[in-house]
Amino acid sequence: MPSSSSASRPPRKSGSCSTKSLKPRWRARRRKGRAKAVLNIVLVEPEIPQNTGNVARTCACIGARLHLVEPMGFAVTQRNLARAGCDYWDDVDIVRWSCADEFFEAHAADELHLFTGHVQASYASVSYGRDAYLVFGRESRGLDQAVMQRFASACVRIPMREGMRSLNLSNSVAIAAYEALRQQGWPNMA
Repeated sequence: MPSSSSASRPPRKSGSCSTKSLKPRWRARRRKGRAKAVLNIVLVEPEIPQNTGNVARTCACIGARLHLVEPMGFAVTQRNLARAGCDYWDDVDIVRWSCADEFFEAHAADELHLFTGHVQASYASVSYGRDAYLVFGRESRGLDQAVMQRFASACVRIPMREGMRSLNLSNSVAIAAYEALRQQGWPNMA
């Protein structure tokens, strides 16, 4: 179960790290007998607990590891988890990072796919390998421009009608995750 220690911390400015370590500050224990995650879902500074709960449920159902990058727009407390309606937290391998810089430094050499509405490359036109990282930004404004510039060749979009700002975060995660798993031949799924 996620710790509630973040409830007493003041909110951090977006992008500022509290530590230079490249190790996640909190990691949920993986249950015995659970298959190794074949996909990583990354939420950078999520703001809405219900979206995060929905994404956690998707991760539980597909066996993906969930990376939560702080600061988040809510405290990870029992109350907020209950409010999000998520009873799947014990079934998700969760890694929390203290900031985006920390996550991207640790995974810069890994297979990253950054989802944004600001590029033309379609999410369906790229290949997703095992252990790929599907990275999603905040609900209100997405990923920071500096991150998208640094990883420009890894940026993809989910097509939608002209003039629409964005899909719901949890819907976007589900669309992308199922495409990646389809390409991988549905590993560990019935």
